[in-house]
Amino acid sequence: MSESTLQRGAELQGLSTAILLPGAGLFGDRPGRGLTDVGPLTPIGGLSLFQRTVLTLQRGGMRQLIVLAGSDEELLKHALARGARVTIPVRWMPVREFPLDDPRTWESLATEVRGFCLIAGVQAVFSKGLIEHLRQSVRDGEALVVTREAGPVEPAMGRRNPAVALQEGRLISFHNHPGQEGHQVAADLVVLPASILTPPNGAAASPSGAAEPAGMIPVRRWLERAAVEGRVRVVAAAAHAGLWYRDVWDPTSAGLAERTLFRSLKGEAEGFVDRYFNRTFSRLLTRLFLRMKCSPNAITMVATAVGILSAVGFGIGTYSAGIVAALLFQLAAVIDCCDGEVARLTFTESPFGAWLDIAMDNVVHMAIFAGIACGAYLRQAGTEGAWIPLALGGAAVLGNIMSFWLVTKAQKIGATRGWNTPKQAAWSDFILKNVASRDFSVVVFLFALLDKLDWFLWMAALGSTVFWLMMVWVIRPSARARA
Repeated sequence: MSESTLQRGAELQGLSTAILLPGAGLFGDRPGRGLTDVGPLTPIGGLSLFQRTVLTLQRGGMRQLIVLAGSDEELLKHALARGARVTIPVRWMPVREFPLDDPRTWESLATEVRGFCLIAGVQAVFSKGLIEHLRQSVRDGEALVVTREAGPVEPAMGRRNPAVALQEGRLISFHNHPGQEGHQVAADLVVLPASILTPPNGAAASPSGAAEPAGMIPVRRWLERAAVEGRVRVVAAAAHAGLWYRDVWDPTSAGLAERTLFRSLKGEAEGFVDRYFNRTFSRLLTRLFLRMKCSPNAITMVATAVGILSAVGFGIGTYSAGIVAALLFQLAAVIDCCDGEVARLTFTESPFGAWLDIAMDNVVHMAIFAGIACGAYLRQAGTEGAWIPLALGGAAVLGNIMSFWLVTKAQKIGATRGWNTPKQAAWSDFILKNVASRDFSVVVFLFALLDKLDWFLWMAALGSTVFWLMMVWVIRPSARARA
């Protein structure tokens, strides 16, 4: 078998290795940039840029990381040891022994790569979806360059990446003059086949014949040579497609990157109130919880405590107590958004955390139903219909218990046996996504304003009963596929 055939077979194994450069950019050095300025340890959304890069790559499907670290290696290791657990192997290679401008460094790294490697700087925030897209887009012998749109204000020195000339989605050339706003600029994120790291002997230094500056990675030279052969495709970062990328070079761009990160947060069940009200305020509280280093499960319990306090207020039965209780319930709904946001921002999601969130939501809902029922009973005590609120509250609580049990059962069915037809799977998915909706907190507040919370009991009793009966129909034996 020929050497080219063996190389082609290796490259087709895909993209699973990432090489990180914490102290340098792929296309330019960062003179004067230290750990006290914007750098690898700058916090964005509760994690340092280095931590976030590593964990995003891990979530995106990378199976091996190689870090070419400088004098800050120990600080980076310490940062990585905090927070979410890194489950993929990380190999540390000091640049004093493996200089970035030495071809032997990259020849050595090529032996660690099976197929393709991703080379990335760490002064950027990007989505998991972008990494997944790159892994799905690799083609035999071709490189990928991620680009971003040039903004109205670009760094004046040290951090400026070259603009790119494109034709039909392929790289034609780089140019150093500042790109106009909206033009495509190379990001510090490229995918290279292993063969590019070990070019044949006698290959030109670059199409222009320019020598590589000392301490610089020769990625631009590799890409320019491959572009001449038509082997470099461009992947444009796009926020609307979940392929977003935000470069970070100063405090202003760091703030913009964090805002982009927060806007990307979305739960599995997003109601109208969640999307346009709760999320607006929850992001403010989430920043506070991140500074306090609260865990998602601790935030869940805070939301539960506020919700139960709200239920106690409803149980008092007065109009003013009902208004305060409704406001507390809305606050609990806002805080309930924060646990998921903190979990996604810090990569600390867990099956137990997801179960605890749903379980405590149901505890709060049952407490709210019971509290409203008790308050309505106290207001009607001594009348013939005083028992009606208690009966409605009992029906609502029973419906909530049945719904929680059946939802848990449906989740287990979907995870193990599966559903018999796509229609039944769609019904289950629809119900599971809407069971956690917090929109009815606004309905409770409106009924409290109108002093008609007893009307809400009718809606809660009927709604919860209809819901659990629908769940019984969804998980009937004929809907479940055999294991």
